Amino acid sequence: MRSHPVALVLVLLGGSAHAAVKNVTNSTELSAAIAAAVAGDEIVLADGTYALTGASCSAVGTQALPIVVRAANHLGAKIEFNGAEGFKVSGAFWRFEDLDIKGVCPSDSNCEHAFHVTGAAHNFQLLNSRVMDFNAQLKVNASMIGAGYVTPNNGLIEGNELGDTRARMTSNPTTKLNIDTGDDWIVRRNYIHDFEKGMGDMVSYGAFFKSGGNRGIMERNLVICSTATGAMGGYRLGLSLGGGGTGAQFCAPAFNANTPCAVEHYGGTIRNNIIVNCSDVGIYLNKARDSHLLYNTLIATNGIDFRYAASTGEAVGNVMGGIIRNREGATSTQTSNLENVILGVFDMMYATPLTGDLTVTGNISMLTGAGPANAKVTDDYCGRTRPASGLTLGALEHTLGDCNTSMPTTDAGVTDDAGNNGGGDHTPMEEPGGCCQSSGGATGALGALAPFALVAGGLLRRRRRS
Repeated sequence: MRSHPVALVLVLLGGSAHAAVKNVTNSTELSAAIAAAVAGDEIVLADGTYALTGASCSAVGTQALPIVVRAANHLGAKIEFNGAEGFKVSGAFWRFEDLDIKGVCPSDSNCEHAFHVTGAAHNFQLLNSRVMDFNAQLKVNASMIGAGYVTPNNGLIEGNELGDTRARMTSNPTTKLNIDTGDDWIVRRNYIHDFEKGMGDMVSYGAFFKSGGNRGIMERNLVICSTATGAMGGYRLGLSLGGGGTGAQFCAPAFNANTPCAVEHYGGTIRNNIIVNCSDVGIYLNKARDSHLLYNTLIATNGIDFRYAASTGEAVGNVMGGIIRNREGATSTQTSNLENVILGVFDMMYATPLTGDLTVTGNISMLTGAGPANAKVTDDYCGRTRPASGLTLGALEHTLGDCNTSMPTTDAGVTDDAGNNGGGDHTPMEEPGGCCQSSGGATGALGALAPFALVAGGLLRRRRRS
């Protein structure tokens, strides 16, 4: 009998002899390729516009043979969705790269998600793409499979631009990355901007993990709640563990209406992010246990909230407009954070902080060497290795010089906590007579800049969250 070594190798890898590169040039071909996909397929979109109402991605890839949907040229393939859900992903190991995706529904309430990742869709990846004008560019949640609920785990969202061209005129939830349930998701190196919910409670988020998930990481993202100057609409929060909370029936692990969602997220880490111009807090913890908020820079925000008794954790080395609050029974340890830094002070230190350009133009000596070592912080926003001790406060390690912060940078070899390579009550009142308040030992060296009014630029902001 004659052997077939190629077919044998594919079988041993758990793939299919039919896996192939499939070049598509129009919407019909794209839909057909997705419907017929098998492990190892690479669906390559030629430059052009693809009009779709949605696509079901149910085939199952493997770690060795993922199913890839990518543009032949970066952002050259423009996908326009006119429907509630764009790519509905229920199979494991799907990867989407280099795509330019836009919601074009006449009614904003009808363009819900560019990606809906659900159930057994483990190891989903969205890379180096632009996704605009959806209520939630990404929605992740559990689904019933067999006798129980299954949550999609180990997702990676990296190197993308996610935002809206105008306010979303809807009462539906508005969050660019709406990750409900699922463990070990990583949100890294994304530019998240200009999100506003124009109706209903008018509360919007850049990104959150909630609904009983575990060990999520948000790192090295640039989040600008509004790139416009002057008054902004709505109540915009940057990054969150817990978001606005979850109905008991949708919360892991019980998924039972009679079992309250006691912990929205466990063991989450938010580190090395730059968060700018938010009308509410830059980071919000809602029933988030064992949380780690490390070396973030929050410019023109209301600071950080730990809320409810289930919220616990540490805040270390952060620099922020606003303060850190423990609300309604929350507890946290706070070390070497520099609080109540007004916009005028950021303007003196950096080129154009409201645009995310943190090129140093002034005295930043109050930041350098003031931060303690932390096992979870080995690099900075730009992926550069931090020193073993005496870290610079905030997202940037200034002892290494300037780097480009106006958009997240690319790099290779950066690993997550598990060693895997990756490829967001009382109104805050500023201290009278000084620009900044330090906690847990951070220097108060900014006191010499007291002449700046602490409500300058409208930074004493509205707060409206229940």
